[in-house]
Amino acid sequence: MDAEKIRNLTDPELKQTEREQMDQLFRLKFQLKMGQSESLKKIQELRRGVARLKTIARERQLGIVIKHSAPANAAATAPAKTAKAATHEAKPKAAVKKGHAKPAAKAKAKSGSKKKQGKR
Repeated sequence: MDAEKIRNLTDPELKQTEREQMDQLFRLKFQLKMGQSESLKKIQELRRGVARLKTIARERQLGIVIKHSAPANAAATAPAKTAKAATHEAKPKAAVKKGHAKPAAKAKAKSGSKKKQGKR
């Protein structure tokens, strides 16, 4: 169910819808465990629907009003880059040179093993 349709429901209708979806979710989970059904997509949709219903019920409880207005043109709906995304793209990645620090460590390991071989 769409969020706008849910917001148009009254409080008792909202509770009834939530109860029905929870019951349906229970039955689908039970069928899944019994091996009678493989409707994972339906379970996922029901979980999201229940979460949406609970969110809207909580918004009403807190007195949060969400107003959605239709944009005047398509250019207004294009998402703008956030400041974080813009700075992330602007930063050049530092050149990482691989293999310069490790040869010294390998040399120590090799020299240590030669000493052990010489003592035998």
